[in-house]
Amino acid sequence: MSTTAWTQTALLLELNQVVETELNRHTKVAKEWFPHDYVPWSDGRNYDGLMGGEPWSPDDAPISDVARSALIVNLLTEDNLPSYHHEIAVIFGRDDAWGEWVHRWTAEEGRHSAAMRDYMSVKRLVDPVDLERHRMSHMSTGYVSQHSGDMMRSLAYVSFQELATRISHRNTGTYTNDPLCEQLLQRIAADENLHMIFYRNLLAGALELAPDQAMCAIRDVVCNFAMPGTDIPGFQRKAVEIALAGIYDLRSHKDEVVGPVLRYWKVWDLEGLGAEAEAARDELDRFLADLEAQAVRFEEKREMLKARMGVA
Repeated sequence: MSTTAWTQTALLLELNQVVETELNRHTKVAKEWFPHDYVPWSDGRNYDGLMGGEPWSPDDAPISDVARSALIVNLLTEDNLPSYHHEIAVIFGRDDAWGEWVHRWTAEEGRHSAAMRDYMSVKRLVDPVDLERHRMSHMSTGYVSQHSGDMMRSLAYVSFQELATRISHRNTGTYTNDPLCEQLLQRIAADENLHMIFYRNLLAGALELAPDQAMCAIRDVVCNFAMPGTDIPGFQRKAVEIALAGIYDLRSHKDEVVGPVLRYWKVWDLEGLGAEAEAARDELDRFLADLEAQAVRFEEKREMLKARMGVA
């Protein structure tokens, strides 16, 4: 197995054929869908303000506060698409297959926030004034990845992040107890899953070319992982509520996100790694053992924490 150190430019050029192959596969399996199809427009009514309708009330929609928090976090995370586009356009460029993917991904992601906001507004699931203020605050901060400018670490990051987003959307839809909302979020989750597959397969190609660099990148990402919505106002409390409800917690992160992707890459089976990469793999193994212990402790204390925070 090669331990040659690749420059970022060389990796971009060498992986272009893999990108082209994955892009062709993606466009064949991705299904066209339309945000307006998922919104029950006739259920809507005017809000107060310019339209002179009724002000929003928590009683407008029979969903829990935790479901509302999860919807808000998911939507505000999707909202920051301009920053995400900038990040990947700078790293991957806008030429050849890389550029085609950057624009295709951005176009597909753009449907998510549009569909979610329309649905949540029509069904009056959240306070639209509060939501808009949060959107302005979050987007005005912008988003810069922990691995900004680093292609290998960025590929590893989005492989996990896209799957985490899929799990979060899917579980949030179920938790709302709203069949139409669940249907919409399942549709969005299907997009996120295809995006995960694209990046996961691309990183698999990078592992073949530059296994040492890729292993170190995987270690760095897994051991320091944070979702892109951490700058959302009040995120920490909302994240704890979401975890306590079982929508997305340490167990789901380890067992449904990190574990499956690492197994796909066969990171424990790779042979011929250099000393630094072997050390990175050992560190990754220790981190996962500690993550398992944290997940067990959280599960043991869940009911006590739920009572303390008033989470049903």
